[in-house]
Amino acid sequence: MADLRINLAGIESPNPFWLASAPPTNSGYQVQRAFEAGWGGAVWKTLGEPIINTSSRFAAVSFNGKKVAGFNNIELITDRPLEVNLKEIYETKKRFPNHAIIASLMVEPKQEKWHEIVKRVEDVGVDGLELNFGCPHGMAERGMGSASGQVPELVRKQTYWVKEVAQTPVIVKLTPNITDITVTAEAATNGGADAISMINTINSLAGVDIDTWNTIPNVAGKGAHGGYCGPAVKPIALNMVAECARSSRINLPISGIGGVSNWQDAVEFMLMGATGVQVCTAAMHHGFRIVEDMIEGLNYYLDEKGIESIQDIVGRAVHKYSDWGNLDLNYQIVARINNDICINCNKCHIACEDTAHQCIDMLQDENGYNILKVREEDCVGCNLCSIVCPVDGAIDMVEITNGLPPLTWNERQTALGAVGCGVDVVNK
Repeated sequence: MADLRINLAGIESPNPFWLASAPPTNSGYQVQRAFEAGWGGAVWKTLGEPIINTSSRFAAVSFNGKKVAGFNNIELITDRPLEVNLKEIYETKKRFPNHAIIASLMVEPKQEKWHEIVKRVEDVGVDGLELNFGCPHGMAERGMGSASGQVPELVRKQTYWVKEVAQTPVIVKLTPNITDITVTAEAATNGGADAISMINTINSLAGVDIDTWNTIPNVAGKGAHGGYCGPAVKPIALNMVAECARSSRINLPISGIGGVSNWQDAVEFMLMGATGVQVCTAAMHHGFRIVEDMIEGLNYYLDEKGIESIQDIVGRAVHKYSDWGNLDLNYQIVARINNDICINCNKCHIACEDTAHQCIDMLQDENGYNILKVREEDCVGCNLCSIVCPVDGAIDMVEITNGLPPLTWNERQTALGAVGCGVDVVNK
């Protein structure tokens, strides 16, 4: 079996699956149950000045029969005294010395506040610190969380303050509620961070009850924006991980967060540069034992690929992620319909006819049966027909040879500029 051990900026754990800082890591009882189930690490629910949480606080977005496609919460940091959390962290680390315990921290943006909590938390034996610069609600209204995480200079300065006293690796957790996450990731780098984690939750309102007109969730008839997570945010998180992984200005290990629900999701994040992943919503939906399938599936995948260590896949797909201007404009694929499998639901024809390029014809074969056929000369390879098709294998997207050499938009513009200057260029 493959070696699933990881080392994130000096933090070691028996596998890449950590529980994220959230309700599942609120107590020693929960974290110990998680470790017994097989989780490699846990980021303890954010410590700071205890607050009072609301009732109610969670909401979910279901879509097309899928429960909890997205998850929304207005819960804040720990509502338990710091002394109680520290005692339970100590006891948990003593019982599970080979598992990673990372303390998530959030305090006011004051140097003395950071120094104080870092020293107190490290005294109980944590393996690392995660600075919560991402929480988008409640705490942000008090100048913490994403209110700090959206200001690069505050990210840099607070990271630096922590590094002044920290004896363990420092991970900076970044907010997605920003135009360019690489800017704050670079700020964390400049502040001395040992690693970054992303993404924290996204500003959201789960819904409105159209009968009562109350927000979902609501507290005595009033609501507030919360943090959105779960499978629905995975594409956003994966993009942000990839952007940071390919940036030469950052060069930090990444802990990937956002919609990780199974081992396949974990592989995608790791191929795009994450050393390990953190999970929350899937554990809240299905319980801690989902990690058993994650570990088994990851082992099988690595064995099938002939890969000895999980760390060997980290970042292997980053070089394939680029800017639009570097894509080959002469590359061509077309749709082909397998009428032996097609059930003639006509979804592909409707989608193409109404919203794409009108290149799927409805015909009859020699036996008088209705069939669908793609006019390949008009097909632009947009993938829409294969996306809406309900039958696997009924539509294939096939690469065709058009005899044209590769040509990117950037190369084209450079060539046009050279022509404009009177310089001879090869007309591709």
